[in-house]
Amino acid sequence: MTYLAKPKLHHPSLTRNKVGYTRRDYEGKISTLCAGCGHDSISAAIIQACWELDVQPHRVAKLSGIGCSSKTPDYFLGNSHGFNTVHGRMPSVLTGANLANGDLLYLGVSGDGDSASIGIGQFVHALRRGVNMVYIVENNGVYGLTKGQFSATADQGSVSKKGVVNTDAPLDLIGLALQLGASYVARGFSGDKQQLVPLIKGAIAHQGAAFIDVISPCVTFNNHAGSTKSYDYVREHNEIANRIDYVPCRDEITVEYAQGEVVDVEQHDGSVLRLRKIGADYDPRDHVEAARYCEAARAAGEVATGLLYVDLQARDLHAHLDTVPTAFNRLGEAELCPGNAVLAKINAGLR
Repeated sequence: MTYLAKPKLHHPSLTRNKVGYTRRDYEGKISTLCAGCGHDSISAAIIQACWELDVQPHRVAKLSGIGCSSKTPDYFLGNSHGFNTVHGRMPSVLTGANLANGDLLYLGVSGDGDSASIGIGQFVHALRRGVNMVYIVENNGVYGLTKGQFSATADQGSVSKKGVVNTDAPLDLIGLALQLGASYVARGFSGDKQQLVPLIKGAIAHQGAAFIDVISPCVTFNNHAGSTKSYDYVREHNEIANRIDYVPCRDEITVEYAQGEVVDVEQHDGSVLRLRKIGADYDPRDHVEAARYCEAARAAGEVATGLLYVDLQARDLHAHLDTVPTAFNRLGEAELCPGNAVLAKINAGLR
């Protein structure tokens, strides 16, 4: 039996933050993702960051698209506003909500399929417009909900569990974010909570478009041609009985390593992910150096993690458009309707 609701009673000894909430108050429903999924670690990092920053849950709007990653907002900040959008369309819905009410903290959670494929156009324009948000991509290089096809971020030459070799060049979301003008760009690893929590806290505190690419390895996919336990085989040989999908439990991949160090992390399929944590002497305020550093790391077969770039003087979409201080959804008729004379002048200027 699966329980999707957690007990509402909290032990009185739980520590409360400055706004009176315990860490439990920032949780959501029980996760239905595969055991050991890195996405759950990202949810835990978001919970920890919001609790430590004394964020009021009802002042948060969390939005997502479609995919394993886009299910995760249901697992954190259960008392916040939430909206699950159409596949790849989270950025435009978030932009509209932000324009209507810029007083909320906007958390956009997406995946490499949701943002790097069907939603790539949405991703591009949200970042270049400087929407004030925290945009997190939970990046595993595959389409998890459709059983493991390569996504647009999969490395060229990587091999799936079916033995298929990816021949396409990968799309680098970090490089795109830097080029598009995101004012806070970072990359983390789901198994390194010590690094990920501060990165999320920094993104929340940032005024502007904050983007975090989180490498989150998928733990499933023993679904290959020739297996009698594959989805295709079971469905072809089972016309009456209920479908039962079996997902083997795997241990979550975690790692600890110091600034400036490189570590090889073996994945469940035997492949190796090489991570390089940025050193203390790295200056994230240098946009040109950030682009060079990321490209050099990629050429060396490494994945640079940490705060890659930040613009301390960033301006968000409301500043670009010179909107009024009051949120649009709280403006009355007197503010929204300029009167017949003004409207006539505007119309005359368009003739």
